[in-house]
Formats: sequence, structure tokens, C-alpha cells
Amino acid sequence: MRILIVYDCLFPYTVGGAERWLRGVAERLASEGHDVTYLTLRQWPRRSAADVPGVRVVAAGPRMALYVEGRRRILPPLVFGAGVLWHLLLHGRRYDVVHTASFPFFSLLAAAATRRLHRFRLVVDWYEVWTRDYWAGYLGRTGGRIGHAIQRRCIRVSQRAVCFSRLHAARLREEGLRDEPTLLEGMFSLVAGPPAPLPASGEVIFAGRHIPEKRAPALVPALVAARERLPGLRATIFGDGPQRAEVQRLIAEHGAGEWLRAPGFVPAQEVDAALRAALCMVLPSSREGYGMIVVEASAAGVPSIVVAGPDNAAVELVEEGVNGTVAASASAQDLADAIVRVAQAGSALRESTATWYAANAVRLSASDSLKRLAETYATALPSTRA
Repeated sequence: MRILIVYDCLFPYTVGGAERWLRGVAERLASEGHDVTYLTLRQWPRRSAADVPGVRVVAAGPRMALYVEGRRRILPPLVFGAGVLWHLLLHGRRYDVVHTASFPFFSLLAAAATRRLHRFRLVVDWYEVWTRDYWAGYLGRTGGRIGHAIQRRCIRVSQRAVCFSRLHAARLREEGLRDEPTLLEGMFSLVAGPPAPLPASGEVIFAGRHIPEKRAPALVPALVAARERLPGLRATIFGDGPQRAEVQRLIAEHGAGEWLRAPGFVPAQEVDAALRAALCMVLPSSREGYGMIVVEASAAGVPSIVVAGPDNAAVELVEEGVNGTVAASASAQDLADAIVRVAQAGSALRESTATWYAANAVRLSASDSLKRLAETYATALPSTRA
């Protein structure tokens, strides 16, 4: 098959679950002999090329800063949407399938506008579907109304929709999706045979971007409160972003610098090593479309703490008392209580976490999702192009 993958981000030039997933999709399809093109914004230096084995990488727009203060800028999606429209007008006939991330929406609308002209089938990844109230909080009342209307228009485009949580599958149906979405629950590369859990180091780990919805600053007072009940507790808050300065300010304010680190972005190997030995992984996000770090932690036998919330799909990956716990809120008290519960559960919780992962490894594997995605491509092909 001739496949075009469309997303304005490309791993490792930008880091996130969607980037890692779509790069993995591109590489897997190319390794199986498919003709794969990845259309993105240029994120690499001029006079150099992006290197994705077996995949043709095409820039649909210049290098641009995608975020300001943790929120997506408006201009890059518009530029990227125009670039996608131009590419598909010129070259859309080359492709049997166009596989695009739903966001930023203008690239999806560009693909929808050219689909009938070139008769490719459209497969769309829906990592999240935001509510009207969330849009209003993100962009304000007027901007939120516009954003929600554009999202709804994109949902109602003729497409094969793919999503990664039951929460967002339900929202797609509620917003008017024509056909039943394909639910893929796996993005993780390790399928079976994970190593036995290491003894807990007594360190709590967070790894992620320091943006408002991740709520990294909420960890500092929570960890201080937990340490009052767990002497010797240590923690590392990995990652960077617009709220990192607030994290560092709170560490200094609480005098926690000797046992609580915030080193910024570090090599993936360092995060992996710290995670494998961690007491637990804490993800205090208010909003997650999936929560890959929960699966990564479970594969290492490390329990996870997530926070209950209407926009947090990561809670679907935590079975209470089996591979972690769900905190009632991101308050210092609730997060501290959750950390203490995990510590008191001891090695038994680590063992049950490893057992939980072993039982769910295939369902949560990227290999299983890629197999089902290939089936979606095959069934989506028009008979005249098969």
C-alpha cells in the first residue's frame, strides 16, 4: 500500500506519545514493504534531512515554535494545514491511505477536502476529544466555542476513526461520529518477558512536560507532606516546560533541594533506569489521552499513581490496588496519601503490578495495535484502488 502519515510533529525532534506512536507506525509499515511518506513541519536544521528508516519524510512547512506558555500556537496549525492541502492537491493520487492525527485540525480538514478528488481513504487518530467546557477553559469563551465547533466538524468528516481509550471513543460517538471507532489500547513496544521488578529505591518519579495540565508543581507540596510520614523518601521530577521555574521555586521554598531533584530533560536511558527502581511513578495530570508512562512503569513492576478526573483517560490503565492507585484529587494531601499507600503495600504491590502487566501485555503492545491498524487500512481501501 501507499500510505501518507500526517502530523506536524516528528519524534525525536519533538517528544510525546503521539509522536512516538506515529513514527513507530511509519517504521513498521515501511519494514513490511509498504511505500510510506511522513508529512510534517520541518523540525530539523536546514541543509539536513530527517532520518526515519525506510520512510520518505516531507516538510509541509517551515520550522516553527509550536507552543507558547504550554499551549499550542494558532499560526503553526494554519501553516501546516495549508501545506498539507497543497501537498495533497499535487500528490494525493499517489496514496491509497492518508493517516492523520486529528490535531491540529486544519490538516485533517485539508485531507477531507481532497479525499474525493483523489479517492484515498482517510484514517484519523483521535488521541483526545475535548468537551465544550474544556475548550472554553483553554481558549476562552469565544475561542473555545470556535475550537469546539471545528473539532465537531472534523469528527463528522467521513473517516475511519482510531482512538486509544474508552473515554474518547464514547466522546466521538456523542459528538456525531458516523461509524464505530477502532479502539487500540497499545502503544508500548515491550510485549512479553519483562525483567523481574527491582527492589524499590524509595524514590518517587515524575516524567513529562511541565505544562498546566500535567500539574508538575502540585507534586512538590505533596512530596513534602509524604516525606513527613516516610522519612528518607526521595523524588525526581523529570522534564521541562513553562512550569519548570515554578517547580524549582517550590523546591527552594520548601527547602527540599537535598532530596527532591528537577533536572529537566535528560537522556531516555536515565529516565528508564530511575523508573525501573522507583517506589512509584506519579502522574498528577488533569488531562491524558492515554498515559503511556503508566504502561512503561507497569512493565517494570512499578506501581503508578494517577488522579481521578473527567478528562483523564490514564485512569483506565490503573486497577486499584493491583498496579497502582487513583488519587481523589491533585491536592497535596490526596497525593501524599496515595504515595504512602503505595509505600505501605511494599513488594506485594510490585509483584502484582508485574503480574498485571504480564496478563495485559499483548493488549497494551504497539505490535498488537499495529496489526489491527494494518487491518483497518486494508478494509478502508476502495475496491478500485485495492
